[in-house]
This record gives sequence, C-alpha cells and structure tokens, in this order.
Amino acid sequence: MSSALEFTDVVVRREGRDIIDHVTWQVDDDQRWVILGPNGAGKTTLLQLADTLMHPTSGTVTVLGETLGRTDVFELRPRIGFASSAMAKRVPRDETVLNTVLTAAFSVLGRWNEGYEDIDERRALRVLADWRLDHLAERTFGTLSDGEQKRVQIARAVMTDPELLLLDEPTASLDLGSREELLALLSGYASSPTTPAMLMVTHHVEEIPVGFTHVLLMREGRIVAAGPIAETLTADALSEAFGMPIVLSSEDGRYAARAAS
Repeated sequence: MSSALEFTDVVVRREGRDIIDHVTWQVDDDQRWVILGPNGAGKTTLLQLADTLMHPTSGTVTVLGETLGRTDVFELRPRIGFASSAMAKRVPRDETVLNTVLTAAFSVLGRWNEGYEDIDERRALRVLADWRLDHLAERTFGTLSDGEQKRVQIARAVMTDPELLLLDEPTASLDLGSREELLALLSGYASSPTTPAMLMVTHHVEEIPVGFTHVLLMREGRIVAAGPIAETLTADALSEAFGMPIVLSSEDGRYAARAAS
C-alpha cells in the first residue's frame, strides 16, 4: 500500500495567524477521507495544499510521491482531480456539458483549438453516463440546476482517471433530492476498489457518503481527531471540533448530528 498524501508538521501562516497549525497526517491510496469542521477550521486550505495550489509556510507536503517545493507542480496537477464551487464559476456558461468534461483532458476550461481524439470523447461520454449526465451532453453549463452542475464538476474531475480526487463541499446548497442523488453516486464511486484516494470537505455529517473510510476533524487549523470513521466520528470529537455539545446518531452507514438539549 502506498501513500497518496503526506503532511509532516505543516504550517500555513497568513497575516501572523496559523490557519494550518502543525498538521501531520497521511492518506493512503485506498482510503476515502471526509474532512469536517466549522467555518475557518482550515479544511479548504488543506485541499489547496493537496491540489498544489498552495505551498506550506513550513513543514513538508508530499503529493503522490512528489514533495512540494521540489517538483514541477504543473506536471503533478494532471494527476489530481479537483471539484469545487470556485471552479464552477470559471466554466463558460455557454460551454456544453460534454465539452466541460472533455476539456479536462487538456486541463483547460472552455473549448478552444485543442485537438481531441475519438477515445477522449468516448471517455467523456462514458463518464457522463456514470454520473447520470449523458442526457445533458449538449446542454450548456449555465442552464443546469445546481445539482447537475455539481455532478458535472465531479465528472470533469474524474475524466482523466486521477490518482487523487479532491471534493470541496460537493453537496453544499443542494435540495434534499439533489443531495441524496449525488450522495448515492458518490457512495457507489467510493466503494469501488479502482477508485483513487479521495478527500471530501463538508460541514455536515449528514453529507458523508456511505463508503468513506476515514474522517479528519479540525478546529482552528488543528487536528481534533483523525482515523477510521467508525471509531473516530464520535459525539465527543464533534463537540470538541464545533465547540458545543453535539448528539450523534447513525443508521445504515449514514450519520446525523444536532446540538445536545
């Protein structure tokens, strides 16, 4: 078993404040991690480090065997899939769904003068079908619902068969039906033995897909708890992370949390 991601005593300091505070953490290539914590805990910053969009102030970040600061990140980034709302805002509104996914092959947003082979288009269509989007292939991205746009982002992220997949709040803002549809798809994807290592940021335990194996709980840039989800996701750990007494329940691999009375 190999490591997809390693943080060793990592600090990210901005304006005199440590937004990542001496984090040591490892993700193996067969693990699917959910990262939980309140706003400002440092969750998205962790993903930016993992996606090579940011370098640590101190400490060592190793992504897919390459150490940041000692490798060409432009060669490393195509091996990483990343889906986020920020990226969705950069997709041209008049781009077709098929082209939005297809252009991942060249790591560009917006079809221009790239030359694609038949195998690229077949791959894109297959990925769209996997994420229940094939009927939308010729629709423009700007006409899609929030739930459809979220699925297109993920389809684009997996188009290139990444070795590490990063999802930043993939179910945020979705209605109940759209959220449950996406969680079911993520559960199926996470459960496949051929799926790459995955990191998913969320604020809510209700949004953890079945099939995710590990959890990282954060508060103020520090790790509160990290490990296998069945052992680590507890009411005590959630209470510490969110700074208030939490009651946690689970059923059929899904979780629910609320403030203690």
